[in-house]
Amino acid sequence: MNRLSALILAGGEGKRMKSDKPKALSEVLGKPMLGWIIDSLKEGEIDDICVVTGSKKEYIYEYLQNLPFVIETAYQAERLGTGHAVMMAKDFLSRIKGDVVILGADAPFMDTKTITEAYKLHKETGASATVISARVDDPTGYGRIVRNDDDSFKAIVEQKDADEQTAKITEVNSGAYWFDTEKLLSVLDEISSDNAAHEYYLPDALKLLLKKGLRISAFTASSPYTVLGANDPEQLKQLNKIALQITNK
Repeated sequence: MNRLSALILAGGEGKRMKSDKPKALSEVLGKPMLGWIIDSLKEGEIDDICVVTGSKKEYIYEYLQNLPFVIETAYQAERLGTGHAVMMAKDFLSRIKGDVVILGADAPFMDTKTITEAYKLHKETGASATVISARVDDPTGYGRIVRNDDDSFKAIVEQKDADEQTAKITEVNSGAYWFDTEKLLSVLDEISSDNAAHEYYLPDALKLLLKKGLRISAFTASSPYTVLGANDPEQLKQLNKIALQITNK
């Protein structure tokens, strides 16, 4: 079996959290959201982990140094999108072999079961990339997963680009993906910032891989909570409520 790796994007500043620390260190039930993600990866026997840091990186370094295992870091000096964050970890990606899961540090309910089952589909379908999705009651704000008639992956359409029909789709992008590392590296430098925000978006890697005739799969998580993140204290409070429900089951 291939050795598995993970890249955690943890460059969020935490300003809207009204915190001095990076967003990834905001706590859910007393544990940083970053810690929830690392625990899920370790439980899934993913040992090679790299965290992409940004503003206030020293707080994340301190947190990682106190863990009983080594986790690598890469630094994103400017926040220029998820694709740019991955570019900052090119050294890590170039050293690892096999497959890498890329996820955000602010989605604490991306659990081991979802990560490992998505990987299973990724391998079974021979995909160059697999996006992890979930079905939610209110998809507002999320990128929609558009599928072909045979249920295969077609595209991710962002909220601002969605027509009326696409906006009704309730299967949404979690922002987590499995990639064949070699295939990801083959298109990473082709991601363009030619958009309104002048940022580099990781989902554009999927478009580039499809253009090369490579297969993309989409794995639907069983829980809608996997896509949930927090950008402000109110959303963090909601995550804590949900975490209590989950842990008390």
